[in-house]
Formats: sequence, C-alpha cells, structure tokens
Amino acid sequence: MIDMLVRLYALPDSAECYEKVTENGVTLRRARAFEKHTVAAFAREHFSEKWVSEVEVAMTRQPIACFIATRDKAILGFACYDTTQRGFFGPTGVAEAARGLGVGKALLMKALEGLRDIGYAYAIIGGVGPREFYAKHCGAIEIPGSDPGTYADLLP
Repeated sequence: MIDMLVRLYALPDSAECYEKVTENGVTLRRARAFEKHTVAAFAREHFSEKWVSEVEVAMTRQPIACFIATRDKAILGFACYDTTQRGFFGPTGVAEAARGLGVGKALLMKALEGLRDIGYAYAIIGGVGPREFYAKHCGAIEIPGSDPGTYADLLP
C-alpha cells in the first residue's frame, strides 16, 4: 500500500467539518494520559493489535499525539500521529456505527493540524487504504516508489 504526502502549510479550512460533527453531538479533543487504556481498548475492539501498539505510543508523546471523537462518554473514533515514524499520520479509525457523521474527516484534520502545530511542513500518511478520501479532504498526493515503504517485513 502506497504512502501519501500532505502539505501541512496548505491545509484547507476545517471549521465547517468541526461544526458538522458538533451539530451531531460529537466532541473532538486530544486524548488524556489517564484515558490510554480506554482508547487502546477501543482500538483493540474495533481494529487491530498493531493499532493498539501505535495508540499506546501516541499516548506517550508530549503533547499527546492522539485525538478522539466522543459522544455521550463513548469513543466514536481516534486519529494518531508521530507513531510508526515521526511526521506520520495514523492510525485512525471510526466505529462503524459512527461512520457518515464526518468524524473521520474531522479527526484527520485535527491530527494534521497537530503535526503542523509542532513544526512539520509535511505529513506522510503511511500505507494508505482510502486514497481518494485523503486526496479529497487534505490534498494528499501519492509518493512514487513508497510501497511497501516503512511497513515492509512486518512481524505477525
């Protein structure tokens, strides 16, 4: 799966996507250290053990490199950065029941803005699945020759 590059200095305005999720009763915020076990459990239940490992790394960064979307004290999704490699976005995931509310896009933008805020000019989205999603929402472009990139020789 190919990697994609995002120009953080040219991110589109995110206000509208944040308003959309707020209107649906969703709160977007940086996860807190004492929520590490809760965010990791969400990643384990809905996604994979590899993502649990990356969530745990994100929760050790200062500032914490994981944003979450919540509603009624339940996690709907998360987005991390600076986990597999510095300057990388991901992993990110939204529970199936919360898809279609704009949560994925809002979390993407929060994490990319987080990378920009700590001084990165570019972000890499590693091992991209939904290429069209990233191209549309943050102007990501494919990086030629990046497959398999950093994800070669994975342990089970």
